[in-house]
Amino acid sequence: MSHVAIAIPGMDRIGGAEQQAMLLAKGLRRRGWQVSVMALSGSGGAAADELWSAGVAFVSLEMRKGLADLRGWIRFQKWLWRERPDVVHAHLPHAAWLARWSRLSAPVPVVIDTLHSSHTGTMGRRLGYRCSNWLSDHVTAVSHAVAASHLAAGMVSKNKLSVLGNGIELDTWRPDARARTAARRGLGLSDEFLWLGVGRLDPVKDYPTLLNAFACVAKTARLLIAGSGPLQSELVQLAARLGLEQRVRFLGFEPKVQRWMQAADGFVLSSRHEGLPMVLLEAGACGVPVVATDVAGTREAVVNGETGWLARAGDADALAQAMTKLMCTPVEERRAMGVRARRMVRERFSLETVLDRWEQLYAELLDRKSARRRTRLTAREDLRRQSAASA
Repeated sequence: MSHVAIAIPGMDRIGGAEQQAMLLAKGLRRRGWQVSVMALSGSGGAAADELWSAGVAFVSLEMRKGLADLRGWIRFQKWLWRERPDVVHAHLPHAAWLARWSRLSAPVPVVIDTLHSSHTGTMGRRLGYRCSNWLSDHVTAVSHAVAASHLAAGMVSKNKLSVLGNGIELDTWRPDARARTAARRGLGLSDEFLWLGVGRLDPVKDYPTLLNAFACVAKTARLLIAGSGPLQSELVQLAARLGLEQRVRFLGFEPKVQRWMQAADGFVLSSRHEGLPMVLLEAGACGVPVVATDVAGTREAVVNGETGWLARAGDADALAQAMTKLMCTPVEERRAMGVRARRMVRERFSLETVLDRWEQLYAELLDRKSARRRTRLTAREDLRRQSAASA
């Protein structure tokens, strides 16, 4: 049974990358792989419990100073020598650098890492990828936009890069009329148009633009925002200044947002940049048409005019116009958009399809490494025989 170790900075806060790592870990375990999830820091909380319940080992390196914590490096080295995983698959920069540099002194047949955002970050991050690129066997990007941005920044080699999108569980994310009715009844809604936004309350999600846009749409509409973050107080105050206290509800951190997705008439995303937003795939799987900013990453999850509408990023007027357009679309056409969205997610982003691709990639990389090892051993044996013959 092959062993894959999934490395990630932490699992205490679940975002798109963490969610995808968990789906990959549990999916591979169901298919017979031995799987470990290695967090650089944190306890893992509820995510760790969920992984253990699924038969996935969870380990924290307890690094308190980031990559500057030498004790974490030593723990990782000892773990690699003891467990000897066949594949180390890292998600996000710090985990990628840990996995790459650790192979200099530990037995790791294959190291692979995944890029989750089209944002290439600071010069330090770009240098970190460039300097360690030779230590990685392969790099994947969750979208073509992510791949293009990192290629342009010189952070990855074209010959070892491929695009492998996020996967989603279609049985979990699906339309549910009963759940929709119950959730809307709990909110005191009947025919009002309900918008849903999901994501951490930080600058990249650009919630101020969303709130300013929402202030311009029909006053009968309602908006739920699921997520927590450093800007929560500021956003609540902005909603009050815009007179939206009765129309906007901040739900805080919601580990299970399916019922809100199933209750919504439209999903809205106002991000400044994205990789491949899981929330757009989840909305599509639930048959909910979307309005999203026209940035790299979202274009690969939304077919403009078919499954939703795209609007210029950072432009509240443009976002309000797109939201109004969807709200004015006849109900039957909105349902048809939702049907098309779910079909697209099923064809391109179902978890089982994505797991097939991961298993194929792991197998190819392991076979390639084994072939190289056999070639080296054969060459050494031939050299030994030649030396013996000449002696």
